[in-house]
Formats: sequence, C-alpha cells, structure tokens
Amino acid sequence: MAFAVASQVDQSRLADGELASSAAAARYIGDTCLSDGPVGRVGLEVEAHCYDPVEPHRRPAWEEITAVLESLPAMPGGSALSVEPGGAVELSGPPVDGVLAAIEAMTSDQAVLRAAFAEAGLGLVMLGADPLRPAKRVNPGARYRAMEQFFAASRSGVAGAAMMTSTASVQVNLDAGPRARWAARVRLAHALGPTMVAIAANSPLLGGEFSGWLSTRQRVWSQLDSARCGPILTASGDDPGTDWARYALKAPVMLVHEPDAVPVTRYVPFADWADGRAVLGGRRPTAYDLDYHLTTLFPPVRPRQWLEIRYLDSVPNAIWPAVAFTLVTLLDDPAAAEVAAEAVEPVATAWDTAARVGLNDRRLHAAASRCVAIAAERAPAQLGDAMRRLVEAVDQGRCPADDFCDQVIANGIAPAVAQLAQGQP
Repeated sequence: MAFAVASQVDQSRLADGELASSAAAARYIGDTCLSDGPVGRVGLEVEAHCYDPVEPHRRPAWEEITAVLESLPAMPGGSALSVEPGGAVELSGPPVDGVLAAIEAMTSDQAVLRAAFAEAGLGLVMLGADPLRPAKRVNPGARYRAMEQFFAASRSGVAGAAMMTSTASVQVNLDAGPRARWAARVRLAHALGPTMVAIAANSPLLGGEFSGWLSTRQRVWSQLDSARCGPILTASGDDPGTDWARYALKAPVMLVHEPDAVPVTRYVPFADWADGRAVLGGRRPTAYDLDYHLTTLFPPVRPRQWLEIRYLDSVPNAIWPAVAFTLVTLLDDPAAAEVAAEAVEPVATAWDTAARVGLNDRRLHAAASRCVAIAAERAPAQLGDAMRRLVEAVDQGRCPADDFCDQVIANGIAPAVAQLAQGQP
C-alpha cells in the first residue's frame, strides 16, 4: 500500500457496475474509509512554489518544470513527483515506520530536487500561498482543466483558482490505527487543526498584497464550499465512517468521466446521482465514480484508509521537520495525545481565528506552547536544531509568516521571494 494515491483516470475501472442507491454508497464509504491496524507508519507530502529567481514575477512554464523532473533519477527516499495546477512541485513520500525515518527520507529527496531546479536556474519556495503572482494554471491535465471550469461556474471561482494554483502545504499521512480508537483519533486530528494552523501559518500575502491573514492559504480554503472543504467532524463526532459518508454524499459532484473528465456545472449532491434524482453522463455512478468523487473533496482531515492531515501551510526547511514531528507525536504517542487533547480543547474549532491572527490569540498561544513542549520532550537529537527554532518561535508568539513579513517590509515582495528561491533564509 502507498499513501500517495494517484487521482488520474483508471480506465480499467470505468466499467464498474452502477451503485444501487445512496445507501449502498454510504455502506461502501463506511467499509473502506479507514483501515484497522496499529499506528506507526508516516508518509509526508511537501509542496513548494516554483520561481525564477531572476524574474520572480514570471511563472515558469509547464515545459520548463517537467524538463527538470524528467531529468531526475529515482528519488533516494522513494518520493513520487508531481506538479500542481499552478506549477508547484510536490514530493510524495512513501509510508515508512516512524516520523524520523519519514523526515530523513523527505529531506534527502528535497536536496536532490532543489539541486536539479537550481541547475536549471529555478528555485523552490516553501510558502503557504504565492505572495506575488496572479493565479494561473500551467498544468494541462484534464482533471485540472475540468476543476478550473467547475470553480469558474460556481460562486467560488476566485477562491477556487487561488486554491488550485497559488497554495502549497506540508501534508502528514498517518495510519488510522485500531478500530476501537478511530473516533478519538479522528476527533483529535481535527481538534489539533487550529493550533497547528497557528503554529505553521506561512502565507501572509497573496497575489502581490498583504491579505490581513497569517495563513491566507487557510483563508482561501475557508472561502470554498464548506460541503467540499470544511471539516468533516465536529468535536463530538463518534463514528468517522458514518460522518465521512454523510459528508461525501452531500457534497456536490465536481467531475464525471465520459470517459474524459467533464465538469458538473450545476449543484448535484452525490446522493442525488446515486439515487437517480439526477443523471450525469447518461448513467448512475459506479464505485469508481464514488472513489474519484472522494478525491475531489478537500476537508482538513481526509480518510483515505489512512488519515491525511491537510491543514499545514508549506513552511521553511529549517522548521518543517519539527512541525511534522510535533503533529505526529501528538497523535501517535498515547501519553502526548492525552495531554494535547486537553490543551487544544478550548480552541478546537477556532479555524478562522488561527488563520487570521495565529499565536497572537492568547488561547491559541497557550495551546501551542503546551503542544510544542510535549513534542520537544520527545524529540530525538537529530531534530534538536529544528525543535529549538520552533519552541523559541512559539514562545515569542511568532509563526513563519511573521519572518516572511519582516523580509517583505525590509526588501519588497519580489526581492524577498527571489532570496527564498535562491535558497537564502
């Protein structure tokens, strides 16, 4: 099993039998959304914006980016490579035993990738949102073309374009764990969200302007349809499978394969398609259509047999290992999880506050201080420098966005971005 599941069309499954009803779809989701087993494996996905340091306003073309990727050998840490709609480059690491092994593998792959892009005169910038360039799709893939058309036809066209082409994240993938602990584990993954958003906020600008938010990436996601991008659970969710099924069946269908991806430009909940109240592509959905529909839903915690933790901004190389270690420790270490659950309970739903003001909110600052202290007590020597940086920043009430703001104010947006693209802190 690999954590990084491709979302491309599986031609062999297009002929799957049709689902009988939304109830059948709900059973399918509940049966397949999480995998019973121990915890311990970790997979990391790291996205970075691609820039030309000489002309930072210019968005490198698809051909430039793919030429670099095609020149690369297999990644030493086993990561798969992909290009996001706006040209951001993603490394998707395989699941490995333990967060330290995952960090080491991803760090080695990043070094190879950065060197190849530098040789081509390009740089990779770890920010949660593109601070300089307007939204523009460069990936010609049919999925992204149809997604673009879907968002353009909705009331969230601007936010959809920004989400697709101007945001980047660090994603942490974890085993679902034993079935008996699923509800508590999924609740905690959600409850940690606002605190971790505040710690990792690193997107104070978008499209050449200060947004007024420290995590503009989180702001962009919150402007999209909550049926597609909002949290699955409230803090009291008791059955993750049922909650995910309810969420997925209410969510509108984005794409239908005929066999190419075609956008659905009217609001059709998947349940209406499955129950025959709406017909798309001249048919009812198949299990493959349902699986694909689930890949077009973007909640902050997404069940994919494992748990995808999707709420972290892309943060600098100097601290992302400490951020990832903190999150994994708070979820996978039972003693740490118990303390963390208590620490974040007062801010478990403060998503907008976290994105807007980060650690300037006293309750979020208190929760973050306690959470990073728990992780720092357990951090191995290899992460000593990164954890010290993170602890010091949290103690001071600062997030990565504050450092980038300082650079922009001192030097201007384009020079600050060019400096990051050249690998300078």
